[in-house]
Amino acid sequence: MKASPAPVQSPSFREAARFWLKLGFISFGGPAGQIAIMQTELVEKRRWISEERFLHALNFCMLLPGPEAQQLATYIGWLLHGPRGGVVAGALFVLPAAVLLWALSWLYMACGTIPWIAAIFYGLQPAVMAIVAAAVLRIADRALQTPFLKGIAVLAFIAIFFFKISFVFILLAAATLGLLAGRLKLLPAAAKDSPESIEPQARPSIRKTLKTAMTCLVLWGTPILLAGLLFGWASIFVRQGIFFSKTALITFGGAYAVLPYVAQQAVENYGWLSAAQMMSGLALAETTPGPLIMVLQFVGFVGAWQNPGSLPPLLAGTLGAAITTWVTFLPSFLFILAGAPYMERLRQVRTLTFALKGITAAVVGVILNLAVWFGLHAFFPAPGKWDAFVIVASVMFFLGLWKGGWSIPTVLAAGGILGLIGKLALGW
Repeated sequence: MKASPAPVQSPSFREAARFWLKLGFISFGGPAGQIAIMQTELVEKRRWISEERFLHALNFCMLLPGPEAQQLATYIGWLLHGPRGGVVAGALFVLPAAVLLWALSWLYMACGTIPWIAAIFYGLQPAVMAIVAAAVLRIADRALQTPFLKGIAVLAFIAIFFFKISFVFILLAAATLGLLAGRLKLLPAAAKDSPESIEPQARPSIRKTLKTAMTCLVLWGTPILLAGLLFGWASIFVRQGIFFSKTALITFGGAYAVLPYVAQQAVENYGWLSAAQMMSGLALAETTPGPLIMVLQFVGFVGAWQNPGSLPPLLAGTLGAAITTWVTFLPSFLFILAGAPYMERLRQVRTLTFALKGITAAVVGVILNLAVWFGLHAFFPAPGKWDAFVIVASVMFFLGLWKGGWSIPTVLAAGGILGLIGKLALGW
């Protein structure tokens, strides 16, 4: 019988802000890795949120367009400290990645590729693989409580990995199966949070929802309006603001689902960058912290750099990157801050808990799909070629996390150092 978890401990606002900033610097590995880090740090180590509340928030974020890991951080920040907590958590989750990717974008356009940066990113691959693998096992151990839920997870993995079925349909099917299983008493009733659990920050109300929505919409459109007034309505900044605003609303299925559309439009329709530059941007986004959708910032930077008008290229690129990042992530704050109070109220609806159990099981399969996809590309970088360093280091880091009690920052730092030594000093 598993021991009862320790009571939830609510942190101070300052303590939480320090963690969100740290998370922004160590959130490697795309959504799977980022969710893994939050689950490890917030649920297991710090006990700021219960497992049940964490999975409930994750289920909601998986149903929304946009970067689910950043939305999950925003949701948890809102749970801990209300709207200001949500804004700080979501912003700090993105800010370090935005600054780092801006610097790398400038280096890429001004100097070309940097060998030592590539070496560090190479070493981070096995570290991320180990983090994701350990997290999948931990989440599955807690979320898949019955053979029925394990079956949903397996079916979700098969559907998305082998048949490329949209995860939106997978989650809807999983919710339906969860409801059916609840009626047939194939699932246990939802466990209640401990008395120490965090209370929702606000009761849902139409007035507060409309106020939040109007504030977010004004903030969303203001940079586009200013760009039009300052640079003209046909400027690249206005076109980027409008295009990436639309993109932010169709990113169901994660960044990989929307990137083909972005690449086609940015390369073939708008001519902002070349296909080779698009691939380089994806590589930079894959190996930097923050959501993978940050690649859109690279597109905005390069597109404006190469079409600066009367501005210096660096200034134009910076403005393009800023407006792209703003309109890409602002909708996430709207969805969470307006929708979270209603989602928290739905936790009390017994029927819904069964649907969410089915969704949680499917989410495990989706995360496993991301882990396997990432692993295949890291272990086998080319047809018929396997990377011994990545495979061996992944196993070593996994054992360190699973059995040795290594911390995530330690694993990431070790991976970066090994990559730097191996690529530059030993010529791996």
